[in-house]
Order: sequence, then structure tokens, then C-alpha cells
Amino acid sequence: MIDVQESFRQRPIWAYGSNPDLVGQVQRLVSAARERGDLVVWVLHSEPGTGGLFDPARGFVRLIDGLAPGEGEPTLVKTAHNAFTTTNLQQVLTLAGIADVTVCGIRTEQCVETTARVGADLGYRMTFVTDATLTFPIPHRDLPETATVAEILADPRTLGNEEIVTRTEYALAGRFATIRTVDEVTGATLAGTRG
Repeated sequence: MIDVQESFRQRPIWAYGSNPDLVGQVQRLVSAARERGDLVVWVLHSEPGTGGLFDPARGFVRLIDGLAPGEGEPTLVKTAHNAFTTTNLQQVLTLAGIADVTVCGIRTEQCVETTARVGADLGYRMTFVTDATLTFPIPHRDLPETATVAEILADPRTLGNEEIVTRTEYALAGRFATIRTVDEVTGATLAGTRG
């Protein structure tokens, strides 16, 4: 469960996220994993000393309200985009004998996708649960960093949520991860996998 944290809810663009039911979808995945006896690992993103929303001193580097680790479920704090490079995630998975990793969280095309790619490179069989991820419209590189949400949304060069999700699935499927839905992972449907 990658970066499902309060830091993102403090951003003005939060209202334009791709998946209003993210917390519910993550809860479904976590519940199913716990019922199967699978290890659930929580990952948070931190940028210490920056004064921004990801600076732990601000108090937002914590799980979104409604989510909480269960007993024995590790919470790792990363400072890189992927969940492996600056944490001991690989050690945690190795000690638990885990070769199959399912990822979800915030942002679809950034930390979740990057984790799937690095995990695949490390030899894990990765499953990417798209409908348990969330992203936001991405402004064009030439738009000033000071652009407001309204300016980002009005710019025809802005990459929309649907485009981001579609691109991410195309980039990962068959190369880095199997793309699945929450229903497929939890067994709520008999649908097959894509990827």
C-alpha cells in the first residue's frame, strides 16, 4: 500500500483525483490479504527538512484517516519514488519468502508504477491493481510551478487522469506487471487477468 497518506489530501488538486473511492478499494484489498494470511506492507513518502506537505514535521506523513496497519504489518518510510530504494522492503519480502507482490496507492504513474517497475527488475512477480490507485491531472512541463489548479485544468496540454491511467497500464502490462482489478484480486469476480 504505497503513499496512501494525508500529505496528498492537503493539496488543492486532491478534489480532482482519479479515484474518489481509493480508501474503500484499499480497504477491500487489505481485508482480503489479511483473510488469506498475506503480509500487508504500508509505505509512506517523506521529504524531511523541506517544509512541504511531505515533511514529517508538518504531521501529514501518516496514513489517510480510515486506514491503519494491523498487528505485525510494517510501515516503511521512503524518500525515493519507488518503495525499494530507500527502505528495507526487499529484506522484508525476502525474510517472509514473498515472490509475488501486489501494489496499489498514490500516484498511479509515479510511486506505484515506479515500484512495480523496480520490483519486476528485482525479480518479483508484480500485480498492479489500477482501480486501487489514484492520480491527478499532470500539468504540461512549460506551465509555471505557480499555476493554480484552475490553470492546470484549463490548459489543453494537461494530461488527464484517464490518459495517465491508460498509459500506465499500457507501459506495465506484459513487461513489468499483471494488471488486475480489486474484484479480481479479492476474488469478488471470476474475471481473468489482463497483462
